[in-house]
This record gives sequence, C-alpha cells and structure tokens, in this order.
Amino acid sequence: MLKTVHMAVFDTFSDWEVGHATAHINRELWQREPGTWQVKTVGRTADPITSMGGMRLLPDLTLAELRPADSAMLLLPGGSTWEAGELADFEEKAGEFLAAGVPVAAICGATFGLARAGLLDDRRHTSNDPGYLSMSGYSGLDHYDKTETAVTDGDLITATGTRPADFARAVFERLGLYEPHVLAAWYQLYGDNDGAGFYTLAQYEQQRAAAAR
Repeated sequence: MLKTVHMAVFDTFSDWEVGHATAHINRELWQREPGTWQVKTVGRTADPITSMGGMRLLPDLTLAELRPADSAMLLLPGGSTWEAGELADFEEKAGEFLAAGVPVAAICGATFGLARAGLLDDRRHTSNDPGYLSMSGYSGLDHYDKTETAVTDGDLITATGTRPADFARAVFERLGLYEPHVLAAWYQLYGDNDGAGFYTLAQYEQQRAAAAR
C-alpha cells in the first residue's frame, strides 16, 4: 500500500529546509519498504507557487482536498509569510491532523504558525529561538527545549531552520522509513558529513540485493 507524506507549498516556502526529507522519502534506496512512499504537495489553491529559491511548481492537490485519513504525515516548511499570519489555513489543517493522530512536522517559520495557533502550548518543542516564538503570543515557553535542534513529542515534530538534516532524521524516525542502523548511517553521512556513513549504506544495499537473489 502506497503511503503519502503531504507537504505544504506556498509562495516563499523555504525549499532547502525540506529538501533532505522529501528527496529521501521519494528515493527508494536504503528504505525499509522500498516503493511504498511518496510525497505530494498541497497548495491553498491549484495555482502555481514559487519557492524562496525561485522554483515554480503546481500543487498536487488543494488544502480543501487534504484529509488526515489519506496522509501519513503533514510537512510544514518555513517561509516569510508565517509570521504575518497569512497561512492560518495551514495552521488549522495542522490542528486537524494532530487531533486525528496523524503526525505533523514543522520547521523554522512553520513553528511560529503552530505556536500562534496554540498547538505548542502543551507539547515539548523547539524552534529557531525562544524569543522568536514568544513574539507569537503563545503560552508554551515552559515546553521549549533549548537542548535539541529537532524535537519529537508524540505526533508533533519541530525543528530549527538551520538544521534540515536533523529535521529529516526526526521525520524518517517517526515514519519508520529506515532500519535504525541505516538511519544512523544516513545521519552520519548527511548530518555529520562523515563519509563512513556512505560505506555503511552501500554495504546495507549490497547485502539486501544479495539476499534477494
């Protein structure tokens, strides 16, 4: 059965913050169950959007069409419009997902939106800085974790915008995308910039190919 991770897209979304996560969800290599995952983009409308990096794309579906029951996770990238309150409909959808027990993963500015919506008031979380989230007027500062760059609390993942690999690792772990030792090797390569992780991943794929013969 194909599992779908949905990613919010809107003008100015920070494409690099979700690049690791989306690329490796779509990429079968090293996955525990290759061929069972896909990413679909969700726009407020069906109109083309332009990312902060200048990439133009057409959403796969609209926000009104998105149902938690059809999704494995909702990814919320940062962008320059969260602080202005222009993405309240995505904040509302995130609340629907969490209420339905479907994970939500937010990075950078998206954490500001969730804070303003009250979704971080009672959940352990992180972001770019405690002072940044305080500007949202939220009441969850006591649950802010300054020690981690990505935090998972049940069905909610939050991360600072400067650590997209840490965000991706938390997403993969919550989805069960990789075996634990494979995830560790993935982060060794992409998070720690340690080439030894590549050889562990290559060996894993070779062993799996040999077992399939």
